[in-house]
Amino acid sequence: MPFGVKYNNKNGVATAAAILAVKNGAACVKTSIGGEATPLREFGSLIKDIRENYGITAGIRTTELLRTIDQIEWIINGKTRSVTAREIVDDGVRLSVNDTVDTVRESIEKLGYDLSDEDIKKVYEEFCRIARKKSVGIKELDAIVASSSLQVPETYSLENYVINSGNRISSSAQIALNREGRSVQGIAIGDGPIDAAFHAIEQIIGRRFELDDFSIQTVTQEKEAMGNALVRLRVAGRIYSGTGLSTDIIGASIRAYISAVNKIVYEEE
Repeated sequence: MPFGVKYNNKNGVATAAAILAVKNGAACVKTSIGGEATPLREFGSLIKDIRENYGITAGIRTTELLRTIDQIEWIINGKTRSVTAREIVDDGVRLSVNDTVDTVRESIEKLGYDLSDEDIKKVYEEFCRIARKKSVGIKELDAIVASSSLQVPETYSLENYVINSGNRISSSAQIALNREGRSVQGIAIGDGPIDAAFHAIEQIIGRRFELDDFSIQTVTQEKEAMGNALVRLRVAGRIYSGTGLSTDIIGASIRAYISAVNKIVYEEE
C-alpha cells in the first residue's frame, strides 16, 4: 500500500529526511511554500539532481515548478526573490545578437533550466529582441527565460507604441497590438505615461481591469540595465500576474500588462 510522509523543517533537515523516505518507498511527501513542512523549492530541485543515482521516478517539471513557486512567493510577500532559485552568479559571460540558438540554449542549461524546444524558440526570439539593443548577461538571460517560457499562448502581442509625456502636457499613449494576425490600435490619456499605456490597452481589449499591484526593478546595475516589470490584475477575485522585459521601463510595463491580459483571456476562453 502506498504511503506518504510529512516532516517539520524546524531544524532544517526536512528535505534530507524526505529524500531518504522516498528512497525507501514513500510515494508522496507533504511540502509547503513558506510553511513548516518540507520546503517545496528545495525538495523539487534536489529530486531532479539525485533521482538517477537514487533510482527515483518523478514526473516533476522542475522549471515550471520553480517559476510557480516564485509567483506564489511574490503574491504572498509582494516581492520577488533578489536571487533566483538557481542562485545565479554572473560569470562575466555576455551574449550578443550574433550568438546562435545553440549557444543560448547552452547558457540556459547552465542556469539549470530544462526547456522544451518550443520554449527555447520563444526565449531565443525574446533574446534576439533584447540583444539587438545591448549585450545580454547571465542574470538578464535568466529574466528573459522567466518572462518568455512557460507562458500561455499569445492572444495579444505588442506591435509598437508611441508615448507622449511632459510637465506641460497630459500623458498620452498610442499602442498597436496584434490579435490573430490583425492589427488593432488604442489611444488614451492617463495620469502619467504608464497609466496612459494601460488605458490604451484596455481600450483595445474592450474592458477595464483592476490593477492589484505594479512594480519595476532593474535586472542589473549597469547604465543600459533592462527593466523588469511585474503587473497583477484582479478579475472576479482572482489574481493574474504578468512580467515584461525591455530596455525602457514603459516598454517593460506594457509587455507585463499584455502578459497578464493574455492569461485572463486564455483562461476565460
